[in-house]
Amino acid sequence: MLPKLISIGSFYLPTYGVMVALAFLAGLAITVKLARRKGLNAELVTNLAVYVALAGMLGAKILMIVFDWRRYMANPSDIFSVATLQAAGVFQGGLILALVTAIVYMRKQGLPLLGTSDAFAPGLALGHAIGKVGCFAAGCCWGTESNLPWAVKFHDPAAYALTGVPLEIALHPAQLYESGAEALVFGFLYWRFGKQHAPGQIIGLYLVLSSVLRFFIEFTRNHEQALPFGLPLSITQWIAIGLAAVGAVLLVRARRPQGIVANTKQPVHA
Repeated sequence: MLPKLISIGSFYLPTYGVMVALAFLAGLAITVKLARRKGLNAELVTNLAVYVALAGMLGAKILMIVFDWRRYMANPSDIFSVATLQAAGVFQGGLILALVTAIVYMRKQGLPLLGTSDAFAPGLALGHAIGKVGCFAAGCCWGTESNLPWAVKFHDPAAYALTGVPLEIALHPAQLYESGAEALVFGFLYWRFGKQHAPGQIIGLYLVLSSVLRFFIEFTRNHEQALPFGLPLSITQWIAIGLAAVGAVLLVRARRPQGIVANTKQPVHA
């Protein structure tokens, strides 16, 4: 749609990059605000957000390369190409590596694992929602063909050159489906955070809701990789099932008798 926000000669500012930056800043602002409500160290939380963002970008690209390993094995130099660096990657890969990085950092710095994760959850959903608008602008993560009234067509040759999105073909706006879904998740989590909740409940809700929504949205996504296990489910959908299961475990744990935390400035010890 608009892969290049500003173009001057050979220089251009990618819309996707701008949206990713906005996604990070918006997510960080929400996270720091909620962390302060829990009495968490804002500086440590900000540092954690930077590490999580870097791990997320790296993990998303790693899983993208894994999904398309035949092409990258045939042309290893493509791993470090401009197209790969500019690609959005696979969100679940970024989420998994970000979670691992966050756990290591929180343990090292003495931050409460579940309480800090709860503070991050709404910001993650908001950042995801904004980032997917960038995907739509760039043309990546495109949907399957559709004849629905709201189907979209990509016309810009630059979008095809950058992402490979087919031009002049009506497609599901899968990126906007996901953006809208994550915006709703953000609104719900932000509201729920303001109520009394057990440690781990907010991050558990995020993992379940985001994964379930992604699972169904995937049916409108174009998939070039093979479907594993002989079932009509993509690898991304299997990952979504796994993440939803983790979230469900956290929600079950949160229902056990334990300290309920209110939306006040107080330490969280979980």
